[in-house]
Amino acid sequence: MVPTPLYAGERVVVMGLGKSGLSAAAALRAGGAVVEVWDDKPGALAEGKAKGFAAFDGAAMNLSGVRTIVWSPGIAHSFPKTHALAVKARNENIPLVCDVDLLVETQSDATVVAITGTNGKSTTTALTAHLFKDAGRATEVGGNLGIPALDLAPLGRGGTYVLELSSYQLELMPHLACDTAVLLNITPDHLDRHGGMDGYISAKRRIFAHQRPPRTAIIGIDDPHCAKLCDELKGDGLHRVVPISVTRAVPGGVYVQDGILIDATGNSPSTIVDLRGIARLPGAHNWQNAAAATAAALSQGISAAAIAAGLETFPGLKHRQELVSVVGKVTFVNDSKATNADAAEKALLCYDNIYWIAGGQAKEGGITSLAPLFPRIRHAFLIGEAAEAFAGVLNGKVSCTLFSDMPSAIKAAGEMALADQEPGATVLLSPACASWDMFKSFEERGDIFRATVQQLWGQPLQGKQV
Repeated sequence: MVPTPLYAGERVVVMGLGKSGLSAAAALRAGGAVVEVWDDKPGALAEGKAKGFAAFDGAAMNLSGVRTIVWSPGIAHSFPKTHALAVKARNENIPLVCDVDLLVETQSDATVVAITGTNGKSTTTALTAHLFKDAGRATEVGGNLGIPALDLAPLGRGGTYVLELSSYQLELMPHLACDTAVLLNITPDHLDRHGGMDGYISAKRRIFAHQRPPRTAIIGIDDPHCAKLCDELKGDGLHRVVPISVTRAVPGGVYVQDGILIDATGNSPSTIVDLRGIARLPGAHNWQNAAAATAAALSQGISAAAIAAGLETFPGLKHRQELVSVVGKVTFVNDSKATNADAAEKALLCYDNIYWIAGGQAKEGGITSLAPLFPRIRHAFLIGEAAEAFAGVLNGKVSCTLFSDMPSAIKAAGEMALADQEPGATVLLSPACASWDMFKSFEERGDIFRATVQQLWGQPLQGKQV
């Protein structure tokens, strides 16, 4: 735990009592704050009270003497509609922050490497932390990934926090001051929570605000939104901008050309490693992740040789193209973290003869953008709220079947793939949807996929990726 003594004796309200909210309340109490908790859900509030926290009166909303409100990023505050407590707090100039903001404010002597983007940020965060740890750096990894931020170990000077930050979190981080900030890509996502595309881009751009010298800004330039931001950052005269690309050579940046990872941040380009030989980083999307992690490691003085060694030993990330099992000629892959079409596209590009399990709570745009990849799909097995809509998009292009639960879809997909024995056949869970209509999280969805495959076809291959 990281106690937060900066709020000792101060009245602090914690809004939202999920894992991160309860963690923040405990850290604030350990630091001497006067903590009150609230959640719109009575069950969650009861859990907070059972842990010994005083309940904030959500009806009266008395904010007299409140120093700050620790706001759960999962609770909407401005869009799609305003939250009454958020409105009152802003009218009284009381800041809304998240638990990750408390971490970076309290651990201000530690180095912060922060990573965001519409897609790839979890893999890039895990990979960056792996490179730092492999190079012998004292490193903690968290934020939007893994355990709550304030449950990480205190590091202080000489330590590095590698943090995945969502757009929701970035809106709640007035104390963020990254040493190295990474923006991978921007495509439309969460637009309802940000009031449209401009609000979403603005939230992502906050990762570069208030950076500490030399203000290293690593930014992908393979999509137009990020390319524009890159030019703007170069023009502000404040940032040391390191562009990354997997489509072209970029002077002063890190890029991938024909699968070769190249560092051009020095006097002349130099090869780091051939990514085509690293099975756990397949496809151009993972090459972008590798380029970003490499640029972040280089920015903090890690050598190219150490980076190459670390890339080779990266174990991969659960629920992101996770190899679950190989049965006969059929590979079973868990890509549950693909919660939108752009993320699913990355997986679909990596395989042929796909038996695709998709569906859930659809994001804006659905799967229409995936049409060029439909020829790779042998059959689609559709679940969740989006099943009928997805079937309509696939009609006449891809044969599909609708299922009321995922285990039934997995069984049908596996049996069809095993019966067909197509060369390179892959049963791929890559839903292109959020999970909340049927599951608690994408992690639960992926765990059920893994467990079902194990039950039906034997022991899966643990901890491996493709």
